Amino acid sequence: MNNIGSLAAWSWPETSSELERSLELALQGGFEDDAGRAFSNLAELAVCRRNYRSADGYVRAGLDYCSEHGLDLYSGYLLATRAWSELDQGRWTDAASTAAHVLDMTRDSTLRTLTVLRVLATVRARRGDPGAWEPLDDALALASSAPDELQRVAPVAAARAEAAWLEGRIDDVGTETDAAFELALRRRAPWVIGELACWRWRAGIREELPPQTAEPFSLLIHGDWRRAAELWAQIGCPYEAALALSEADDEEPLRRALGECQRLGAEPVAAKVARRLRERGAQVPRGPRATTRENPANLTTRELEVLALVAQGLRNAEIAESLFLSAKTVDHHVSAILRKLGVHTRGEASAEATRFGFAGQDR
Repeated sequence: MNNIGSLAAWSWPETSSELERSLELALQGGFEDDAGRAFSNLAELAVCRRNYRSADGYVRAGLDYCSEHGLDLYSGYLLATRAWSELDQGRWTDAASTAAHVLDMTRDSTLRTLTVLRVLATVRARRGDPGAWEPLDDALALASSAPDELQRVAPVAAARAEAAWLEGRIDDVGTETDAAFELALRRRAPWVIGELACWRWRAGIREELPPQTAEPFSLLIHGDWRRAAELWAQIGCPYEAALALSEADDEEPLRRALGECQRLGAEPVAAKVARRLRERGAQVPRGPRATTRENPANLTTRELEVLALVAQGLRNAEIAESLFLSAKTVDHHVSAILRKLGVHTRGEASAEATRFGFAGQDR
C-alpha cells in the first residue's frame, strides 16, 4: 500500500488516504521501516500538492520518529522535503542551508539528492547568484537514468526551465520541458502539468491545457493574474504570487510584485518588473548603491569582522580572543548579525556571508 501510494502521489488526485492508512498500520504493528517510508511519502505528497502545513507536520513528526528508531535513510528524505517546502514558502536561506546539510550526508538516495540539488540551484537562480547550472546538470544526469519516473524528471525540468527563463534564454524552455510535460500529461498530474505549462507559457508556447490543471497555474495562463496571485498568497508561495502580479499592466500590482521580489532577494525577476514599470513611465530606483550591494544587511565594520570569523567556524569565546573583545560583547554582535541578516542560526549566517562574498575577507 505504501509503495502504491507513493507512485500514485504524482498522478492521482486521491492517494493520501492510502498513505495515511499505511502509516497507521505501520505504527500499530511496529513496522519501523514502513512507518519511516510512509512519513516520507506523505510529506512529499503534501509539498507536491502545495499543502505546506501538512507537509511540515509530517516532516516534524517523521524526523522525531526516525531519530528515535535510527532510520537515517528516511530522515534524509524528510530533510530533503523540508528544503523543498522552505523553498516554496520563500524561506530561501533556510532551504539552502537544509539542502546543503542533506548533501553532506551519504548520497545513498538518487531521489533525495535530486531534490536538494534542485533546491540549491533554484535558490541561486532566483537570487541571480552564480553556480546554478552545475547542480542542475548533476540533477539532470541523475534524472535521465529513469526517464519514465515523473517525480524525478518533472521537478528538474521545471527548475531548468525557470533558470533558462530567468537568464533570458526563452528558446531553451521548450527543450527543457518537452519530455517531462508529455509524461505529466500522460500521468494526469495536475500540479506538475500546471508548473511545466506555466513556464512554457511564459516562453511563448501556447497549448491547450487539460481540465485537471492545478487552478493557480490555469488561472494565470488564462489571463486572471489577480486571482492567481491571491491563490498563491493563500497557499503560502510568495514568489509565485509575485510572478503572477508581474503579469499585470497596472502600476500598483507591478509595484507590489517588485516589493515582494526585493524582499525575497529575487533580483532577476525584480529587474524584469522594474523594467516593465519604467516602460510605463513609472519612477523606479535604479538599484542599490555599490556600498549597499557590498554590505546589503548594513552590518557595521565590527559586525563584518565577527561574521567573517563565524563563517570560519569560530566559537564566540575564540572570536572574543581574536578581536580582543569581551565574550559578552561578541554575544551582542552575533545577535545583531543574526537579526540584520534575518536568519536564526550561525550556519545560516555563514551561508549568507558566503553569498554576499565577504566570508573570510579582511575588513
